[in-house]
Amino acid sequence: MKVLFVVTSHDELGNTGKKTGFWVEEFAAPYYLLKDAGFDITVATPKGGQAPIDPKSEDPDAQTAATKRYYQDEEVQNIIANTQKLIDQKAADFDAVFYPGGHGPLWDLAYDKDSQQLILDFYNNEKPVAAVCHAPGVFKDIVLENGDPFVKDKNVTGFSNSEEEAVQLTEIVPFLVEDELKKSGGNYTRTDDWGVHVVQDGLLITGQNPASSEGVAEKLMSVLKNNN
Repeated sequence: MKVLFVVTSHDELGNTGKKTGFWVEEFAAPYYLLKDAGFDITVATPKGGQAPIDPKSEDPDAQTAATKRYYQDEEVQNIIANTQKLIDQKAADFDAVFYPGGHGPLWDLAYDKDSQQLILDFYNNEKPVAAVCHAPGVFKDIVLENGDPFVKDKNVTGFSNSEEEAVQLTEIVPFLVEDELKKSGGNYTRTDDWGVHVVQDGLLITGQNPASSEGVAEKLMSVLKNNN
């Protein structure tokens, strides 16, 4: 079975002069969980080529067994250095789509028309859509055929306002994930800051923060196995 990972191309943290990108753990933990279970994974970004890594995700306290494996894995680093272009990907070619977080997606994928259409194509063809941490922010402008926001009346989670406050980026980010999911009519829930919280609503699977990334991948895997 094939899973498409959609990763940010954005590397500027607002006007701070600091860098951002995707969060290594949120990519690595789901990637290895699915890869080790025999899934075929394609990685795409809006611009193609090198996907930027959030430097904060390389801090010692952000490391896990999955990130350590990632840093020693030349094959996967080569994949991240040479991502495919998002515009070339079609839902028909995959069984599911997964969006890792990091702050980057708030600037590019949240406003990316190709990404929005791709998510609808997966969802409307009864294929699971998963996102973790900041990545549920990519749903904010997606509208269903009936005019409703994509997350309206769906149970969802994502990076909480208090977690954003804890990393002191509330004033820097273009929007707050929790606020945006609620504004779109989502039934947003959360657990304590940095705790594991994964929510599944049918084909939509979301996780609150980096600690929830493996749980999102586990749920995604179980949906795929049940669907086939």
